[in-house]
Amino acid sequence: MNRLIFAFMAATGRSAAQALILTRSIRAFAGEFSDNPIWVLTPQSEDRLSREAREKLVSLDARVTAFRIDQSAWRFPFAGKVIAAAAAESLAWGQADFLAWMDSRSIVINQPDGLLLGDGKSLGYRPVDHTLIGSPYGSPVDPFWASIYRRCGVPEGRLFPMTTSVDEQSIRPYFNAGLLVVRPGGGLLQQWRDSFSRLYRQSCYKEYYERDVLYQIFIHQAVLAGAILSALGRQELQQLSHLINYPLHMHAQYPAERRPNCMNDLISCRYEAFFDDPGWSEALEVEEPLKGWLLEQFAAGTTDRGRRQ
Repeated sequence: MNRLIFAFMAATGRSAAQALILTRSIRAFAGEFSDNPIWVLTPQSEDRLSREAREKLVSLDARVTAFRIDQSAWRFPFAGKVIAAAAAESLAWGQADFLAWMDSRSIVINQPDGLLLGDGKSLGYRPVDHTLIGSPYGSPVDPFWASIYRRCGVPEGRLFPMTTSVDEQSIRPYFNAGLLVVRPGGGLLQQWRDSFSRLYRQSCYKEYYERDVLYQIFIHQAVLAGAILSALGRQELQQLSHLINYPLHMHAQYPAERRPNCMNDLISCRYEAFFDDPGWSEALEVEEPLKGWLLEQFAAGTTDRGRRQ
């Protein structure tokens, strides 16, 4: 059985280009994990990706597989990633000890030993970067979060303080959905899908969506917190190093005492639009061979070609 499977979603030309870069980074920089299985989940049909994109992924020994999602769900922010994550977990049952579900806008930079969970741990996670719709730990639970906890079946006593990675606020547990490491047999990501599919359309949340679009954007992450807290006790959670899933696009705002001096020090990162800036290499020191590799991957026009696929 495989020790660890990497999985992420690609649906459009641009996300296919991002998935290809992530796949290449694993093959180039993941060390002992560089030959591990890589699964790319795409909605409805493998043909959603261009033939060129599929051939490039397959040439890197990545598996492209489709998952089902209805059109109304697909149109809702991040619903596709929730459903794809559950599909990947279901496929990984009996195939691996751990599944690393990642955002396609990620890069692996060093051997990710920290993704392997310790004995008794069922989830590897990073806190969210900013509080946004999160629940401040020192304040009463507001109606939105009270509803999430109640409808997800979170037992009393499961809440604990968690510090956001960028604005360093103490909040109730709120997990970053950009990288989750699970034991596939536990069914956590499928529980997330089931809870999300049951809750996100309910009328009680529509008033929050209308009040602030952030609730619509991040309800998938709020329900993730509810699913995790419902299924797992704190002792089953493993907080990963801040050098894993590092928000490269927020580097300038990251707390100075934990901010890496060199990109090569990271284990993995999410980058959003970081590499769209032609001066990205001046924002954070980067050494060879990583620098040359990144320049090649994010050369002018790379993401544009991805959009047309």
